[in-house]
Amino acid sequence: MSTGESAARGGWGITVLRVIVGVVFLLHGGQKLFVWGFGGVAAFMTQVGIPVPMLAAVVVTAVEFLGGLALVLGLFTRWAAVLLAVDMLVAIFAVHLKAGFFLPNGYEFALTLLAANVALAFQGGGDAALESVLKG
Repeated sequence: MSTGESAARGGWGITVLRVIVGVVFLLHGGQKLFVWGFGGVAAFMTQVGIPVPMLAAVVVTAVEFLGGLALVLGLFTRWAAVLLAVDMLVAIFAVHLKAGFFLPNGYEFALTLLAANVALAFQGGGDAALESVLKG
């Protein structure tokens, strides 16, 4: 396999990761926004001891919904990935760590999303990202 083929495959690999992780966050943010509402998210934030729960609810909902959309589209990928990685880091330490590693309440899923976003922050959105297409 040539270097060009390897790079092209890597670009498509990161695209798959970006889009799937973006869909996960878009749907989680959408659930917070359209199902639970800011009040429901703030109530949960209060329960787990997050300071300034209403502000945290708005920020987390916006980061997950808009960050997920950004990843799906491949716009501002690195910035969205950094914010989503921080979101998962807080989720791990504030909510999931005390439940151990395994689901349903452990941190394994949040850790996977953290790692995926760290990779996207380093790698960028790939060749199929809108930001790459717009750059030309």
